[in-house]
This record gives sequence, C-alpha cells and structure tokens, in this order.
Amino acid sequence: MAITGVLFDFSGTLFRIETVERWLRVTLDRLGIAVPEAELAHWAEQLARAGALPGGSSPHGVPERLAPLWEVRDCAAEHHRELFTGLAREAALPWPEAYEALYDRHMEPGAWTPYPDASEVLGALRERGTRIAVVSNIGWDLRPVFREHGLDGFVDAYVLSYEHGVAKPDERLFRAACEALDVTPRETLMVGDDVRADGGATAAGCALELVERLPVAERPHGLRPVLGRLG
Repeated sequence: MAITGVLFDFSGTLFRIETVERWLRVTLDRLGIAVPEAELAHWAEQLARAGALPGGSSPHGVPERLAPLWEVRDCAAEHHRELFTGLAREAALPWPEAYEALYDRHMEPGAWTPYPDASEVLGALRERGTRIAVVSNIGWDLRPVFREHGLDGFVDAYVLSYEHGVAKPDERLFRAACEALDVTPRETLMVGDDVRADGGATAAGCALELVERLPVAERPHGLRPVLGRLG
C-alpha cells in the first residue's frame, strides 16, 4: 500500500537542541551572572552528566527520588518540569535561581535548530500531497518552535505526549496521529531516531524509518531517504 501519511519525531529527527554549554551560557547571561569559561565548562559538564537538558544526553543515572517521575516525565507538563529541574539540581549549581530559568530556556525556539534538510523534505512531501504529523514525547508545546523556524506550514497535526497522557512507544499515540491525519497505519511511515520509542509505531501497523541522532552539522541529508520510501 502506498504511503500517504508520514509521522515525524521532533528532537533528534527534525530539530536538535543547543549544546549544554550554550544553554547554560544564555541562561546565566540573562540572569546577569558572569562566569569564566573554565567554570562554565565545569558546570555544563555536571549538567550534562545529570541529563538535565531535555533533548540532550540521558542521565548517567536517575536518582532514586526522581525515578517515579522519570517513568511518566512525558505524560504531563508538570511531571516534565519537575523531573528536569530536579535533574538540574543534581548538578548542585551555585545559582539556585538558574534551575527554573534553564528549563524555561530550553522551550524557546532559539534553543532549537532544524536539521539542514528538514524544510526540503517536508516541502517535498507537501508537494506530493502527503499528510504530515509530528509525534513527540514532550512536556510542553513545541508548535512555536515550528512557527519560528518556518516549518509549521508543512505540518497537518501535532500529537504530543503530554496532551494525550501517554508516551511513545505506546501504540495509542501513533494511532491518534493516524486518526488526526485521516490515514490508516498501513499507509503511514514513522520517522524517528529512537528504535524503542519510535519503533512502537510498528505495533500500530506503521512502517518505520530511523535516522541518526547527530549534531546538525554532522547530518545534512539524513532525512532525504524518507522521500525514497515514498517512491
């Protein structure tokens, strides 16, 4: 059966979050906190180790007190914020006012960069009449990111875990996306970077295309194979 709908993951697939160093630098600058580069690098390393940046690296270990939140982090906005500000506190920053500010920063469109071929591929799909949805495990509204970067016009539906109370790989999220596009799973392709989370689409009956989760500069054409899948 021909593919008439494509579902895209957000982070690591269409967009990439800024580095931990830049995330911390921008936040501290706004708070009026000047930090030498060596010290900033130290605290950035601690935040990275804690897995405090959503969309960044995973924690080296989730503290026992945060383990229950880790399991439901993408199912509600309050869980997401509490979990990631809690992970940031594991870094023991000397600026207590920075934790909430860091979380707020990562939701800004300026913290995200689209992969170089995202606009090209989404535009080509649109020209073919393919229906497009973004299916993301997330705790906040990513629509402003797409609008700011000029990609919102390519997207027919957003299916976000925190709005549905269920996260990938649960097949219900993929079925909800298919319903939103008015397509069947058998005629739908899921594109993502996580074999476990995005691979849940296959249980719903969708095809799967995996891309590598790389820095933007290292993956200029990673989405183009999607066009080949449609013939």
